[in-house]
Amino acid sequence: MGLFDFFKKDKENKEQQQALDEGLQKTKTSFFDQLSKAVAGRNTVDEAVLDDLETMLVHADVGIDTTVKVIERIEQRVARDKYVSTADLDVILREEIVALLDANSSATGSRAILDRPDSPGSPFVIMVVGVNGVGKTTTIGKLAHRFHSAGKKVVLGAADTFRAAAVDQLIIWGERVGVPVISHGMNTDPAAVAFDAVQKGVEMGADVVIIDTAGRLHNKVNLMNELSKIKRVMQKVIPGAPHEVLLVLDGSTGQNAYLQAQEFTKATDVSALAITKLDGTAKGGVVIGISAQLQVPVRYIGVGEKMTDLQLFDRTTFVNSLFKK
Repeated sequence: MGLFDFFKKDKENKEQQQALDEGLQKTKTSFFDQLSKAVAGRNTVDEAVLDDLETMLVHADVGIDTTVKVIERIEQRVARDKYVSTADLDVILREEIVALLDANSSATGSRAILDRPDSPGSPFVIMVVGVNGVGKTTTIGKLAHRFHSAGKKVVLGAADTFRAAAVDQLIIWGERVGVPVISHGMNTDPAAVAFDAVQKGVEMGADVVIIDTAGRLHNKVNLMNELSKIKRVMQKVIPGAPHEVLLVLDGSTGQNAYLQAQEFTKATDVSALAITKLDGTAKGGVVIGISAQLQVPVRYIGVGEKMTDLQLFDRTTFVNSLFKK
């Protein structure tokens, strides 16, 4: 890496850190307000502090199951260290949350595409799922921008054929980013679109193919059947495709996002998560809860409107930003 590239990368990292800090501002403000109330007038971490802390984490949409795990970790630490002051509580919380997320950390999957040699033989295929309104198509556009900006060849497949808006929106994103979009229009066979998109990816030596899918069908059985069919036809072109099933969730919906995640993990094999709209909510704690409860790695987080505001999720960077005063 040359000196110019080093400074360029350093500038990009600082800009991403600033975007993350600003995107989590509402969550941080709410989080620390509640944490201050939990320890007000107390010197040591006792049962009363832990009770208040538990309430605070639940209100931050960390989720009950995950909150219980965090509290248990802190109780064990208090019992081991005998004396823990409330002044140390934010440091302890930070360390225990990072440790909890560590089990679901992964540098594989689509985030590793940037580290792969160009055109490694066949495209890495990502099938993107999620209900309407969570920012699924926008996330695909931002992903395409991320890969395309890194010099990767990208193909998009508009297989959400139940909504004309979804097809049109993806085509617009393709034009903005400068990547081809395979589309058959509305009310066409989604599996046929996915097949053609993967085939196009193979023909042009693409590095990644990203397939949009319908956000909602009549019921879970229909959803499962449709997604299974899309998988089967893609495997006729590339055995093992899709290599990643990325579930997009709206972070601003808090625990409703977790309920959506549960439904989709029953309908298909979700292997990674993208959590969007964190900049407009005080419910950023849901990132911690969903990852810990589902045992599925968070791959990306959305912290703003710009194309560069879909960031790779790093547990330590995220938690440090969350606790930054």
